[in-house]
Amino acid sequence: MSDKILKRIKELRKIIKKHEYNYYVLTQPSISDQEYDIFMKELEKHEEKNPQLITPDSPTQRVGKDLTKEFKPVEHSVPMLSLTNTYNENDLWDFDRKVREALLENEKVSYVIEMKIDGASISINYKNGYINSAATRGDGTVGEDVTANVKTIKSVPLKINSNVKVPFPLNDFIVRGEIFMDIEGFKELNEERVKNGKKLFANPRNSAAGTLKMQDPKIVSKRPLNIFIYTLLLNNSNKLQTQEQNLKVLKDLDFNVNPNYKMCENIDEVLDVCHQFESMRDSLSYEIDGVVIKVNSIKQQKIIGSIAKSPKWAVAYKFKAKQEFTRIKKITWQVGRTGAITPVAEMEPVFLSGSTVSRATLHNIDEIYRKDIREGDKIVIEKGGDVIPKVVSVITEERPNKSKKVLPPKKCPVCGSEIYKPEEEVAIYCVNSECVGQIKGKLIHFASRGAMDIEGLGEALIDLFVEEKLIHNFDDIYSLKNKKEEIIKFERLGEKSVDNLLNSIEESKTKPFSKVLFALGIRYVGSGAAKKLADYFLDIDKLINADEDKISSIPELGPSISSSVNGYFSNDINLKVIESLKNYGLNFKEEKIETKGSFFTEKTFVLTGTLIDHTRESAGEEITNRGGKVTSIVSKKTDYLLCGKNPGSKLKKAESLSVAILNEKEFKKYLEK
Repeated sequence: MSDKILKRIKELRKIIKKHEYNYYVLTQPSISDQEYDIFMKELEKHEEKNPQLITPDSPTQRVGKDLTKEFKPVEHSVPMLSLTNTYNENDLWDFDRKVREALLENEKVSYVIEMKIDGASISINYKNGYINSAATRGDGTVGEDVTANVKTIKSVPLKINSNVKVPFPLNDFIVRGEIFMDIEGFKELNEERVKNGKKLFANPRNSAAGTLKMQDPKIVSKRPLNIFIYTLLLNNSNKLQTQEQNLKVLKDLDFNVNPNYKMCENIDEVLDVCHQFESMRDSLSYEIDGVVIKVNSIKQQKIIGSIAKSPKWAVAYKFKAKQEFTRIKKITWQVGRTGAITPVAEMEPVFLSGSTVSRATLHNIDEIYRKDIREGDKIVIEKGGDVIPKVVSVITEERPNKSKKVLPPKKCPVCGSEIYKPEEEVAIYCVNSECVGQIKGKLIHFASRGAMDIEGLGEALIDLFVEEKLIHNFDDIYSLKNKKEEIIKFERLGEKSVDNLLNSIEESKTKPFSKVLFALGIRYVGSGAAKKLADYFLDIDKLINADEDKISSIPELGPSISSSVNGYFSNDINLKVIESLKNYGLNFKEEKIETKGSFFTEKTFVLTGTLIDHTRESAGEEITNRGGKVTSIVSKKTDYLLCGKNPGSKLKKAESLSVAILNEKEFKKYLEK
C-alpha cells in the first residue's frame, strides 16, 4: 500500500465528515447527493482493499453488518429524569415561585428556554473521543442498548471534534438528546410504504421511536432520523457553570444543538418566549409539543434538587393541542370486547399533529346529541394529548340543508343481534357474546401489554386470524404452534416473524395468575381488581365457586365487580376455555406467602435507585405479598427506604428523618426468611 492511498483515505474521510456536518447539522449542503455518493464509494473501495486501515470513526462504519438479536438492558449512571408537564401560565408562575423559595432571598435566577422536540430520548456515552454506547431512556434508570442504530444517524458524530479546547477532560462523558424524524422525511417514508403496500406510520414521533428499536441497522440507516443534543454530563469533573455554556460547548464539539433557545432573566420574559415559540410551531421542519424551561445556573440546579422522577429546576410547558377543520362523511358503529357499541366519525382525511387522521371516536349517543354532531357536518378536531383524535365542535353555519339527527342502531351493526341499554349507563350493548366484534376486542385485550403481553399479536394479525378462522377463543392462541405452516403462507408473514410470534405466545405462559385473570377481560375487573382477587382467592377454582357476598367483602371491590365476576364464571363456555388454558400451562394459582410475623408485615417501604436483581415493580410486589406497604413519598411514617444504586433525593430525606436504610443484599435476605 502506498502513502498516496493512505493520504487519499484520510482526505476522503475528512471531506465526507465535513459534508455530513454541513448537510445534517448545519442544514447547508455544499455538494449534491450524487457527489457525496461518489466520495463515499471511493472510500469504501479503498477500505475494502485495505481493511487494516479501517477506523471506528470512518463514515463507512456507521452501519454494522450484523443484526441486533436483542436490545440488552443498560443501567444509566445518571438517571434520565422525566419533566413535570404544565399547561397554563399560572403553573409557570408557581414554578418560578418554588425555584426562588429554594434559593437565598433576592438571589438572581435566569432561565434557558429550549424547544421540546417530539421524539425519543437517548443517552450516548463517549470514551476517548469515540462513541462507545447509546441507550434509550427506558424507565429512567435502565434503558436498552441501541448503539448500532444510533451510529447510523449522520448528525451523531462517531468521533468528537478534537480541535476544540475546553477547560475539562473529555475522555469519558455522556450526551443526551432527542432523536426525531422531520415532517418531510416522515411524509416521504409513508409515501414509500404506500407504494409497497405496507401499513402507514402514525406520526413522526412513533416512527422515530419504532425505527430506533429495529433489529437491522441497514434499514435504520435508510430512515430519515436526526438528533438534537441538549445536555453534556461529565463523569470525572464538572466545570460547566450554566446550561447556556453546556449548549455552546456541545455545539463546538460538532453536536447538533437546536439553535432555537433563549436566555430569560425573569418569568415575564419566559412567558413571552413561550408565546413566541408557539407561534413558530407550524413553520418548523420538525414537530415540537412545547418548551422546556431550565434554571440556567448548574450550581442553583443542584441546590433546588429533584423529586423521585423529575428535576425541580426544570419544567415542560405544553402547547395547546393543534386543531384542524374537516368534514364527517359518515358515522359508523363499532363493537368492543364488552359488547359496547361505539359511534365513530369517518372523516375526510386531514393532517394533524404529525399524522393523517380519518377516524375519531364519538364515545356514545349522548355525546353526539350534546354536541349535535351529524353526517356531512364541518367539524373542528384535535388530538387529546396530541395522540387521540376527538371532535371539539361543529360549524353549524356550514351544515348541509337536509342533514338529519343521528339515531342509534336498532340491531348490532356487526352481527345483527339484539341490543340493550342498561338504565344506569349511556352505552348500548350487543347481547351476542359470539359477535365477531366482541371476539376480536377480547383477543386484542388478552394479548395486550398489560395482560398476557404477546409481542407481535396486534390488532391487524388478530383480525386476520379471526377472519381466517384460526382463532376464536383465548385458548386457540396457544394452538397456533400447530398451524405454523398455514400461517407462514400469509402475505408479509415470514418464517422468522412467525417463530418470534410463537415464542412470545409460549413465554406468555409464565405470566402470574393476576395477569391471566385480567387478560380474561371480565367486565369491571381491571388490573388492580384482578390482583386483589388473585391475592385473596389464590386459586381460580376457589374464585369460580365464590358467591357475590364473598367477592364483595374484599376491600375496594363492590357489588358491580362481584356481580360481573359471578356472572362470568356462571357461563359454561367461559369455564370450558379456562379449563383448556389450564391444560396449555397458564397460571391459575397464586403462591401463598405467609405474612404473619414476617419482617415486612404492616411496615411501610419507599424505593429509590436502581436494583440489580429486581425491578421496582417486582420488589414492590415482593413487599406487598408479604404484608408490607409501598408508598412513593418518604415521611415520618416510613419504616424502611429500600435503596439501590444512584439513589435520588429520597435518600437525603430518609437520612434527615432517621428512616432505616435497606440495601438490596439485606432485602434479599429478608425475602429468603
